[in-house]
Amino acid sequence: QETLFPYIRDNLKEYLRAHWEEEECQRDIRLLRKQAQEDSSLDGVVPIPSDGGSGEEELEQLIQAVVDNVHWQMALDRKTTALKQLQGHMWRAAYATGHIRGELFEDVVPAIRKWREAGMKIYIYSSGSIEAQKLLFGYSTEGDILELFDGHFDTKIGPKVESESYRRIATSIGCATNNILFLTDVPREASAAEEAEAHVAVVTRPGNAGLTDDEKSYYSLISSFSELFLPSST
Repeated sequence: QETLFPYIRDNLKEYLRAHWEEEECQRDIRLLRKQAQEDSSLDGVVPIPSDGGSGEEELEQLIQAVVDNVHWQMALDRKTTALKQLQGHMWRAAYATGHIRGELFEDVVPAIRKWREAGMKIYIYSSGSIEAQKLLFGYSTEGDILELFDGHFDTKIGPKVESESYRRIATSIGCATNNILFLTDVPREASAAEEAEAHVAVVTRPGNAGLTDDEKSYYSLISSFSELFLPSST
């Protein structure tokens, strides 16, 4: 929230100008344009016109439309594939040049190593694209720790607030949902995972949204991965 998303907002226009002629960037624009068409009935949506002009003024207007659309989606905390794909490509460039690093809480890597030594498999499921996940963990403050993870999932498997997404993940990794522990800081995601019969713990970290009293009393809460005592894998 304090680094990755502000980077997108502050550098989007410059990124689009620099990469506009590249096919990857054009694919991102086409996907954003399609999403804007699907969002046409929503308040405040910013349409993205077709690239019909070749003049500098027309190009700047088109780039501004993309910027305004992305800012609108981000303000609403949208999780669309179009938005996440563009963000992932921007972050890739920023990680590669050292402008940003993935910051991890100090308890994360030791805990994951311990779980793996016990025979457990670790997967990431995030609203951020798989590419964005791999960048964060590949260019982290702890170095490249991608080897610690057995797989990655994003919203292409389904939204994190829908129970069916967790059933699809379980099927994909060949595991019953009741053998999965899902860690999240979002109660709606926790509820969806529970509905799919997965186990859940809600992680409370500095900067996370607050929980209601009912949520605090209902869910198992942890503030550090070191607080989890998991049985050895069978």
